[in-house]
Amino acid sequence: MNELLKTLIKLALALGIFWVGVDFASAQTAPAPQRDVQKEALNPSASAPLASPESPKPDALFKQHCAACHGEQRLGAMGPALLPESLERLRRPEALKLIREGRPATQMPAFGGTLSEAEMQALAQLIYQPQTPAPQWATADILASRSFDAHSGDWPARPQWRADPMNLFVVVEGGDHHISLVDGDRFEVIHRFPSRYALHGGPKFSPDGRYVYFGSRDGWISKYDLWNLKMVAEVRAGLNMRNVAVSSDGRWVMAANYLPQNAVLFDAELNPVKTFDTRSPDGKQSSRVSAVYDAAPRRSFVLALKDLAELWEISYDPKAEPIHAGLVHDFRMGEAIATPGYLNPRRTPLDEPLDDFFFDDSYRHALGTARPRGKDEAGATLGQVVNLDARRKVASLPIAGMPHLGSGISFDWQGRRVMASPNLKDGLISVIDLKNWTLIKEIATPGPGFFMRSHAKSRYAWTDAMMGGPEARDTLSIIDKQSLEIVAQVKQPGKTLAHVEFTKDGRYVLASLWEMDGALIVYDATTFKEVKRLPMSKPVGKYNIWNKISREEGTSH
Repeated sequence: MNELLKTLIKLALALGIFWVGVDFASAQTAPAPQRDVQKEALNPSASAPLASPESPKPDALFKQHCAACHGEQRLGAMGPALLPESLERLRRPEALKLIREGRPATQMPAFGGTLSEAEMQALAQLIYQPQTPAPQWATADILASRSFDAHSGDWPARPQWRADPMNLFVVVEGGDHHISLVDGDRFEVIHRFPSRYALHGGPKFSPDGRYVYFGSRDGWISKYDLWNLKMVAEVRAGLNMRNVAVSSDGRWVMAANYLPQNAVLFDAELNPVKTFDTRSPDGKQSSRVSAVYDAAPRRSFVLALKDLAELWEISYDPKAEPIHAGLVHDFRMGEAIATPGYLNPRRTPLDEPLDDFFFDDSYRHALGTARPRGKDEAGATLGQVVNLDARRKVASLPIAGMPHLGSGISFDWQGRRVMASPNLKDGLISVIDLKNWTLIKEIATPGPGFFMRSHAKSRYAWTDAMMGGPEARDTLSIIDKQSLEIVAQVKQPGKTLAHVEFTKDGRYVLASLWEMDGALIVYDATTFKEVKRLPMSKPVGKYNIWNKISREEGTSH
């Protein structure tokens, strides 16, 4: 019986294997079923392939390949933050190229030989997605990020190099994220050191010129001792920062943040002192801080708010007048409940929010502009003159387009004090009377520009056209400040030529060849002839210490 059962089992197995083989062969030779093309056209999903189980998983890819340098929450670590707010100026195709090819002279590797094209596309898409919930950066995070050299107080109180410390240029090289210190007399590099990623807003200096403070887009503030060529302290003020300002007495540093939406006050050693949440008076609306500048004669910081029609002034004068937020008949009678004026915001209501602004010589007025917010406003006049004492708008500025007032300059013209500003949208320099706020002249340039510079000892102002097309951005235009006419131009054909700065004595102009294999080009400020060039990696800006700390009329403050 057992032998018979075994025989039947073997026979069944053999027959099963046989019929499996027959079915497989039939499947290989049978014609494919006919497709109903009309049905598929009406219902595309009917023919769509199922998602592959091997589809890229961007979160897992990021954790495996990116988190070690950029942080698991994309907030940044050794590498920069990878958040939409931090990548506003990096286009997606450029981001994909960076993932594929890496970034030379940095620790960013090329993943083109490691990841598939689909995986790299998935990563490029991920980093432009907002974090949900929105990331936070509180005082505890700021404190945890701070580093400080405890021995910095023992360093020599004099430059440890031979050159005029007041004629030193601090050059920001954006190509490989370094800083070069250039002797403004011999035009030689004294020292070069690495910086944080994407410095923005221009470095700021202590009153004696010894210390420089850098701000990066992903929120880092770095304090560097120029005399001893050493880093003193670093702290992360936020996750996305616009710029920093240093008080005229050197005691305070203010950070303007986009994310979180606030301003943060630090002491000179970058210890956090106070956070100002930039909210409307009723607390219902918050705003990014688009700019902060020091108003030295007023002993205060002035802040422009991106999303609120207000200008804030925060005094660091211990004797500042109290702030009366409501309506009072006579503040001398003690009416209404006042807020101390020291280190508290004094609000000025506006018609429109401001993106950037310029102080007149008295620092009594702030001249500001808003960016057009729709097609209907593209040619609108959005400039405002704000009286900081009266705390109200007193005039409109007759400037259309997108004036870059933060890069404006002031000078004397025919017995009148005027300011001149480039325009990010139009190829025009607008010259404004600083007494009656009228437009004196618009000077046509080859294209829209970003920077403008001059010097009290120079007859000329220099401006770029770097926001224009290839036919414009290779040209610097030189304007006679008395005739208000372009009298000369210098060119670097096929390149981008931008951002000039004068030497301490006004005899020479340093311009940036804004390329990865770029250079610092030195021109004679009178003959406009090239004197020397120093190879550099995309020198996005250069800043003369004397011009900055003395608030020279021909440079931005």
